[in-house]
Amino acid sequence: MTSRLVVLVSGSGTNLQALLDACADPDYGARVVAVGADRDGILALERAERAGVPTFVHRVKDYPSREEWDAALADDVAAYQPDLVISAGFMKLVGAAFLAKLRGRFLNTHPALLPSFPGMHGARDALAYGVKVTGATLFVVDEGVDTGVIVAQRVVEVEDDDTEETLHERIKVVERQMLVDAVGRIAREGYLVTERRFRFGSERPRS
Repeated sequence: MTSRLVVLVSGSGTNLQALLDACADPDYGARVVAVGADRDGILALERAERAGVPTFVHRVKDYPSREEWDAALADDVAAYQPDLVISAGFMKLVGAAFLAKLRGRFLNTHPALLPSFPGMHGARDALAYGVKVTGATLFVVDEGVDTGVIVAQRVVEVEDDDTEETLHERIKVVERQMLVDAVGRIAREGYLVTERRFRFGSERPRS
């Protein structure tokens, strides 16, 4: 059975495009059934529309409270009955209502090797600390900041002449491939989480 993906975006949508391209292969095992955003007029929404994928937008400023925005976003995402929800550059933190509906199915990427350098500036912080390797992490979102169960990681070497920008660009390349590879494996093989250990190849738990 083909896994249903809802992808959340905020910007140019390069990770979204990588997923759309992968899903064009029937053997990949997944398809993007909807794309949601927190702002209008972004390239990611154009990518979805060109691919014939339904889109929806929930802007925080359109709601009386952050909690009401979170609940509305959760309802729209859940209406598409996703097997996985992918944060592909989505720049908003979800809250309790979203996690209550979609716990265990919401994946996000981070530009560092968690648990090192969590937060908004993973590449910058790794560079400032002087590490020789950093990378990208795919994890299951929970209530913390970049604290969820780790699904996959890829290593990127830090070059002597790296700036935050050059390092982050190289991280994004491996992050994109990691995301596509891991989502495909989950779709085809399923997964199981035991305590903090994520394993491919088992029955996928359903909410």
